[in-house]
Amino acid sequence: MTPAWRIRPAGVADVPRLRDWAVAMARETESKALDPATVEAGIRAVLGEPRRGAYFVAEREGVPGGTLMLTYEWSDWRNGDWWWIQSVYVDPACRRQGCYAALYRHVYEAAKATPGVCGLRLYVEHHNAAAQRTYESLGMADAGYRMYEAPTR
Repeated sequence: MTPAWRIRPAGVADVPRLRDWAVAMARETESKALDPATVEAGIRAVLGEPRRGAYFVAEREGVPGGTLMLTYEWSDWRNGDWWWIQSVYVDPACRRQGCYAALYRHVYEAAKATPGVCGLRLYVEHHNAAAQRTYESLGMADAGYRMYEAPTR
């Protein structure tokens, strides 16, 4: 029997792996080449300032297999916070083994147990059908929004 995934908060010792996974995820899903030093500084900024977000790591028998980051968005319509799931990455050797599902269930249960949280959200590339199927299989639904951006740097 395969051991269960254990979910834990990420810490400073996880930064190199989180950086490498973020760089790999951007390359894999968006064909973007991220600057590792910038990504590392961004991860350290979250770990150093919890109001910005939180990282979680799924591991099995002490071996990390995947991660996600939560960020927070205030909703005046709901008088509560949306928790945004971002920076999702599962190591290729751990895919299709319930790693992301374990991460998702962990944050979903935490959101349900935290007063003032109105739900979970995430965004996904239009062409990433495999990820969309995964999110739908966990009970998430297309919210019907398109995302626009205007980078300033």
